[in-house]
Amino acid sequence: MLRREFLFSTAAALSAAAAPPPPFDPAFASAREAALAIRSKKISSVELTTETWRRIDKYNPKLNAIIWPLRESSLNEAKAADAALAGGRTLGLLHGVPVHIKESFHIAGAPSTWGVPEAKEWRAKTNAVVVERLRNSGAVILGKTNIPLMLMDQQSYNGVYGTTNNPWNLAYTPGGSTGGGAAALAAGLGFAAMGSDIGGSIRVPAHFCGIHGLKPTFELVPMIGHAPAPYESDSNSFIDLAVAGPLARHPADLHDMLSIVAGPGPYDNKAYRWTPPAPRHKRLADFRVGYVLDEKLCPVSSDIRPALEQALRVIEKSGAKLVKGWPGGLNPQVEYDNYLYLLGAMSGDTLPDADRDMVASTPKETAAYAFGLGMTQPHQRWVAETRRRYGLRGLWEDYFRDVDVFLSPVSFTAAFRHNHDGPVATHKIDTPEGQRPFMDSLFWIHPATVAGLPAVSAPVGLTKEGLPVGIQITAPYLEDPTAIEFAVALATVTGGFKAPAGYA
Repeated sequence: MLRREFLFSTAAALSAAAAPPPPFDPAFASAREAALAIRSKKISSVELTTETWRRIDKYNPKLNAIIWPLRESSLNEAKAADAALAGGRTLGLLHGVPVHIKESFHIAGAPSTWGVPEAKEWRAKTNAVVVERLRNSGAVILGKTNIPLMLMDQQSYNGVYGTTNNPWNLAYTPGGSTGGGAAALAAGLGFAAMGSDIGGSIRVPAHFCGIHGLKPTFELVPMIGHAPAPYESDSNSFIDLAVAGPLARHPADLHDMLSIVAGPGPYDNKAYRWTPPAPRHKRLADFRVGYVLDEKLCPVSSDIRPALEQALRVIEKSGAKLVKGWPGGLNPQVEYDNYLYLLGAMSGDTLPDADRDMVASTPKETAAYAFGLGMTQPHQRWVAETRRRYGLRGLWEDYFRDVDVFLSPVSFTAAFRHNHDGPVATHKIDTPEGQRPFMDSLFWIHPATVAGLPAVSAPVGLTKEGLPVGIQITAPYLEDPTAIEFAVALATVTGGFKAPAGYA
């Protein structure tokens, strides 16, 4: 067991010793509870994995969340976990616990299509770093979960695997691009998942499906092996702005998942190690909480506002100190344009010239305009925008001297109905106030992404229509445990994850 895992497991053991554990729920227990149940031999890994496959067989056909099952290998991994335990060995924090992986990460022998039909026959030869680390921790890999085409949508559908549905309402999207993973967890088809995030691809699905998701600090988790066919794992170690991170029903599981997958990659670990900093606080009352729950540039729809406001009232009632407003010196419009520019620069390097010119010709008053500039402007402009990005990180660092976490919406709306007509950028999203452009869905996730900060999406309630609402918890650079610990404390007063009806 690595030292970082030992630190986390020691903390887990101390907290577990404080009270007797509740009866184990093989459908909706936390990953931490599942690992404890296996280690204490209340259930074997084979039994738990078999039960999880029973649930997948029952519920996945209507969800289409797990799209590349690894039934045989997962049962073999479960058998190996049980054999190790019988021999007195524990493999790690996730010993024998069933988890799943986003389709975009390489698993040897499996496709990594990113939704591109022409890539259906390609198979990876090696595992992504995060897959290796999860397996080394004892995790049982159930399979791969669905994504949108090239991961560029906040829905999860493509021409290879079809459409994934939200377990709260099958007519609605579970989000994207880690929509399959979020839907599977919400329905109790596994205990944790790995995803990736550049445009809210962990946070938005967590928000839409009522679970927890962590976008870690930029470059904290290696991205090696997160690549479309035909690129092998060692060919793609950096994607600007993008991160790999965990999703889970219960926020404490984000601690454990992060401790397993975080830290320098194979080229850097000869010289560097990662030691997680302690969270700033554990009690909700001790946190200094900054917040912005609405913004004229991207107003929050009336269906999610009550849940966000109620969460803020509960936090204030707990004794936490609240500070309203953006950090001093931050201009949301300027920083949003900076994010869109850098996102366009990252996304457009392989586009044909005609496609880049089409995006760049969009009206200046639209968000797509800044995105298009990133595809077409010279390198000098990229250097200037990158300098601004790192200046923004310093601005947030100053802000977090007086504030511990910053709360904001994850998106301007809850989950929306499936909409597959025309190009993604032209999609409209229905809200009680009328239709909104798809590009608005990038606004609330951009501050943490462009500054490289950790951010957790945590469930805080439901809309009148019964759809989940999440709040975004942003923490200082490299202080991921502070965001997670705030989510843990928040769940004690809001109730945290609640299972959707019909998945008992």
